[in-house]
Amino acid sequence: MTKTESAPGRAVLMAAHCAGMIDLVTLPVWVGTLMSTYHFDPQQAGALVTLFLAGAVAASLFFAPRFHRMSGRPMATLGYGVAALAFFGLALVDDFGAMAVLHAIAGLAAGCGLSFTHGTIGRSANPHRLFAMAGLALGVFAIPMLGGLPALVAAVGGAAMFRVFAVVMAVAAVLAALAFPVPHAPATSAPGATGTRLSPATWRVMAGVACMALVQAMLFSFVERVGTERFGAAAVASMLIALGFVTLLPAPLAALLQRRMAPQHVLLVGPALQVLIAVVITQSAIFVPYAAATVLLPCVMIFSHTFAFGAIARLDPTGRAVAATPAMIMVGAAIGPVLGGTLVKAGGYAPLAIAAAVVATIAIGCFLALLRPQQASASLKLESGTQT
Repeated sequence: MTKTESAPGRAVLMAAHCAGMIDLVTLPVWVGTLMSTYHFDPQQAGALVTLFLAGAVAASLFFAPRFHRMSGRPMATLGYGVAALAFFGLALVDDFGAMAVLHAIAGLAAGCGLSFTHGTIGRSANPHRLFAMAGLALGVFAIPMLGGLPALVAAVGGAAMFRVFAVVMAVAAVLAALAFPVPHAPATSAPGATGTRLSPATWRVMAGVACMALVQAMLFSFVERVGTERFGAAAVASMLIALGFVTLLPAPLAALLQRRMAPQHVLLVGPALQVLIAVVITQSAIFVPYAAATVLLPCVMIFSHTFAFGAIARLDPTGRAVAATPAMIMVGAAIGPVLGGTLVKAGGYAPLAIAAAVVATIAIGCFLALLRPQQASASLKLESGTQT
């Protein structure tokens, strides 16, 4: 029986994380392909991706409370298998209605697989470190996806993107069927803990992560369009390749700094950096600042989310809260593309920065819960707890 602390178990979890989080690294290509190849307007393209993300949210909200009562291997296998079939179907159609239905089905299925993946990571001996390893795997995964996918779409057509997505999901399904691990039961688990309610601080951190994900998705959906319109497709293509390499850094950096940085401090700085990045992306008329801000955008989210994941896993040792990670990330990400598309359609790219500032302020308010006196002892435990 495969365990979370074994090499095969970790490898499967990392592969499943990459498949389930495919939107995080391909969002600009995804939205850009729907606009340039399928000729949907920004609002329609954003709505299609939002349907995928909304499906993932719905699945996560359903399965997360049941995580501790269901077996991860069959559920992850089924989820990623159905997602693969839905993406294969998307490669065969170009009608908006059919694409909308298949995007929703793919999201529901991928969200199921990802909920069991993240819940299992959260029940490992060191959730922060294992989630950081999964983040590093996602960074490696991003390099060929961002470097090769735009060229493949340009050469073969938009259907090629969905075929690639289908293959990624199929690989995750096969690996999950072969060696999806059994959750590690942490020493902090107590009898009957699975029936306890989540603390207010846990809910607030989860809400803050959702807000950061909204800002990330809203901006990342349109960075390719902003760059292409201002600086040309060739410049943007080279930037996306660089982005793939740079996103290798934040996850291992978060692992190295696990005992040196307090989660609450990281989570307060992250949203503020998102606002600064949003202003540069939407206002810069010079390529270098725009490119630097675009490259840093996913890095801030990956680094901050690693600390948030570790914090939530220790505030709730049952694994239910971290099993809802797809909901946290994708409830914001689901709103981001369609909200961004609506803002761009109505007033261009400048309103994206204003919306980012509003949502980031809400995120900071949520994360302030970890600084309140009643949370001080929990915060100290997060920073100094014994971890293997």
